[in-house]
Amino acid sequence: MIGQNLDWNDVRIFLAIAHSGTLAAAAKLVGQTQPTMGRRLRALEETLGHVLFQRTSDGFILTDEGAAVLSYAERMEEEVLGFTRALAGKDAHLTGLLRVSSSDWFGIHVLTPVFAQFLTRHRGVSLELVTDSRRYNLARREADLAFRITPFDEPDVIQRKLMHVDYALYGRFDLVPPHPGDGEGQTLISMDSAFGTLPDVVWVKRMLPKAKIVFGSNNRGAQARMCAEGGGFAVLPCPLGDTTSGLQRIDLGEAPPGRDVWLGYHRDLRRVARLRALLDATIEALANI
Repeated sequence: MIGQNLDWNDVRIFLAIAHSGTLAAAAKLVGQTQPTMGRRLRALEETLGHVLFQRTSDGFILTDEGAAVLSYAERMEEEVLGFTRALAGKDAHLTGLLRVSSSDWFGIHVLTPVFAQFLTRHRGVSLELVTDSRRYNLARREADLAFRITPFDEPDVIQRKLMHVDYALYGRFDLVPPHPGDGEGQTLISMDSAFGTLPDVVWVKRMLPKAKIVFGSNNRGAQARMCAEGGGFAVLPCPLGDTTSGLQRIDLGEAPPGRDVWLGYHRDLRRVARLRALLDATIEALANI
């Protein structure tokens, strides 16, 4: 019986609050007053029999129940927009927000140029790029789309291998290249101790066993910057190292291991038009890298 009593206008208000975070911002978005927004939200929660938001001093935060139905509400919005477009005979116009998670260097040097082109074509879409080493939960909608160097093991996640990224050893142009199997007197820039088992870290220790690690960071951008400042040699992803001014690749006779990049999103979002469009644009742009 709930489905018969569900009012799309109330769902639209739920979406506006979820995307805006406050009643004031949501009211401006849909052109209604804050008291009206509050009443319609309470009516929706009473109809559903669940509290959809936590009311805090900083705004409205989705409860577990609210997060569970958000993707369904967004698909309702897509269908309503498609319904009106079909009747009006207009071309599809994508709208809405997408939250993307990736590592720092990949987000800056690989994804951002792709996203810039995407946004010029789809003015109604907004993108949030979160670069963090933490793995965001796709089921809880902490991110809509995630890029990782390992396959996803969460249930209900649709994934695919996006690309393979080559890595190389880099150093500033004026530094004397190290000799393979030695590295005596040379300095290295690497991951911090928590990431000491990564393939590229193990490789450089094997290739340059006598070199000293003088700077460690979990931020590849910081490694590249320190390398460009002459702090030592660093194994970097080639899309980052090749575009960092002042660096050159160092050939030790054996290339460091590269990494695969995987993309994933929750299956509930597979019919969201703006996500499908972003996936297509990203896959097409990175197919030949």
